[in-house]
Amino acid sequence: MLWRWLPLLLIWLLATVADRAWLAADQAIPAWDPADYLNSAVDHGRALGLLPGGEWRGWRELLLLSPKIPPLASLVHGTVMAVAGEGPDQASWALALWHGLLLLALDGWARQLHSSRLAILSLVLTAIAPGLVSLRVNFTLDLALTAVTTLALWQLWCWQRPTPQGGGHWVAAMLAALGLAAALLVKQSAILILAAPYLWAVVTGVGSHRRRQQLVAGMALVLALVLPWLHQNWMTTIGGTYRAVVVSAINEKDPPVFSTTSLLWYPRLWWQQLGSVPWIGALLGLGLTLRRGLQARRMIPRIPRLPLPAGWGWLLGCTVSGWLLTTMSPNKDARYIAPVLALLILWISLGWLVLISTMQRWLGSWRAYGALTVSLLLATGHSAVGRVAAIHKTAGAPPVISLVTFLRQYTSNSPTTLVMVPGSADVNDHTATYYGRLNGGQLLARSLGAAHHSLVLDHAEWVALATGDQGHHREHDRQLSHSVRKDGRFQRMRQWPWSQGRSVELWQRRPDAARGQPFAQQFVTMAQGLAHGPSGLAQFIQQIGPHHQLDGHFLYQRSVEVWARQRLAQQPQATDALWSLAALNILQQDARAADHWLNQLNNALPENPWPTTYRAAVLLIDWKPWSARRVAHGHPRFQDEPLLKAVGELAAVVGGDLTRLPALQASWPRAVDQVNQTL
Repeated sequence: MLWRWLPLLLIWLLATVADRAWLAADQAIPAWDPADYLNSAVDHGRALGLLPGGEWRGWRELLLLSPKIPPLASLVHGTVMAVAGEGPDQASWALALWHGLLLLALDGWARQLHSSRLAILSLVLTAIAPGLVSLRVNFTLDLALTAVTTLALWQLWCWQRPTPQGGGHWVAAMLAALGLAAALLVKQSAILILAAPYLWAVVTGVGSHRRRQQLVAGMALVLALVLPWLHQNWMTTIGGTYRAVVVSAINEKDPPVFSTTSLLWYPRLWWQQLGSVPWIGALLGLGLTLRRGLQARRMIPRIPRLPLPAGWGWLLGCTVSGWLLTTMSPNKDARYIAPVLALLILWISLGWLVLISTMQRWLGSWRAYGALTVSLLLATGHSAVGRVAAIHKTAGAPPVISLVTFLRQYTSNSPTTLVMVPGSADVNDHTATYYGRLNGGQLLARSLGAAHHSLVLDHAEWVALATGDQGHHREHDRQLSHSVRKDGRFQRMRQWPWSQGRSVELWQRRPDAARGQPFAQQFVTMAQGLAHGPSGLAQFIQQIGPHHQLDGHFLYQRSVEVWARQRLAQQPQATDALWSLAALNILQQDARAADHWLNQLNNALPENPWPTTYRAAVLLIDWKPWSARRVAHGHPRFQDEPLLKAVGELAAVVGGDLTRLPALQASWPRAVDQVNQTL
């Protein structure tokens, strides 16, 4: 039994030792995306009560921490932080766990596909593949996604294969369902890798009574695990995915989806991501296979039909569909194809086994395996040279760490929001926030766009600037930097050397400087504007975002809530307080509380259709279409208010009453016109 697991453990240990050595030598700090994922790990570790500065507040509060990206990986990372530490190198132990899971999945799959020889070769190639090695030291979700999608596809294959070959068992069905749920809860882009294989498994399995039962049970398990998070965050997930996929693709000028450049975008990277030596051996081996097929058919002048052994057709379908669907995503990045690399490694390993078998006949076993060993050493050396070249050395502490350390000490670690103007890989708001929250810290860094310079000047307490180029060549950030320096309400506290002769500066609002109206008061006015319908809602949305950036801890919300409840205690139908509490709970995604306060507003303002319109929309967003329909249809002005009627008819259709489709089609254009006329 020990010999069965010894190669896997040895390869994992050697790879982990190499990764820890690289992390110890590298002095780079987390850039935007890694820092963002580290922040999410801190959030979830605190929500579980495992990290300083946090406590368990219930499932709803936990799910709210994942508005755009599912929570599973962050829960794992936060747990690892509680054991290993919150620093970036300590948190990277989580990547070693994901790497171990990937090796485990490939080992089991390869042994069932072919043999232990294929498994060991696949593990070695996985451990030295440059495209996967970089993910083991770069704190993103791509290694986790690769591990769970590979595991899911392996377990799905175990279930969907013919019964005589061991498929169709309940355990395999539940493991395949768990794999799908885990993948979707790591990152929603898992659907690109898993959609076609799982759909194929459903289509081929639904004809069997026993498998049909397993499909229903598996689907129920997946929904039970995924829906709680999706129910709480589906709107923010859609919006975040759109920005990450479509908007980012436009900003980064990625090629059109159906262009030749797009189709070849990932294949052109595979040679470098998997290494030239593994590819050469694999292509030679697969070429020999094709040659044998031609000879076996006596050179018949047509493309030979080479039957694949059991399981390899499934792997081929998974590989091709994963590549095609990932290519269909508009936003391109080398790490997004990582799940397909794991599948390609199985094919490369097969090619090498064919080559070794041929070399054994030509050269003998010792020479054949000697050539394999030399080839793997060359591939390992090539990968190692690339990683050594990627090591980043710095002279002294990075300026963002020095700035954050000083500010945390100066503010006695109280809740603080820092406006971060520079934006580069080593000086940005995500990185500053991560270091500002380590070990129970409460320092958040935020950045604002060009349209909100006046808000920064009127309300910001702390601002980080840079001399010279701000790091991302955006003119409006240079203008903001100039405005803060020239504005007499700010004073420079400290500065730290950066790079290229630049420095990072910390500016504070002078104690006697004038400030704008407190946002808690502005919020009450903005919330009352919701009574005017779309125009008030548009103004509310436009103003709330920048203020949330300036008050990253949302400290104003507590002030507003205390004031509103005190006012309601004196005057139960005070509409300014009711609107404030309704708006607060909508922002906090507390549908039940928002429904309560909007109902109170409806009682206080029976002739105003907007409390009912908002209430119906909140209920519909909360997946309660029948309640939304009842609320909307019950208002006396339901037939006269286009937007209210459209929401009510949409709720009816979503609730299953398709007879309301004509009414929805008739009311929708009128609702759009009403919105356009008021904006």
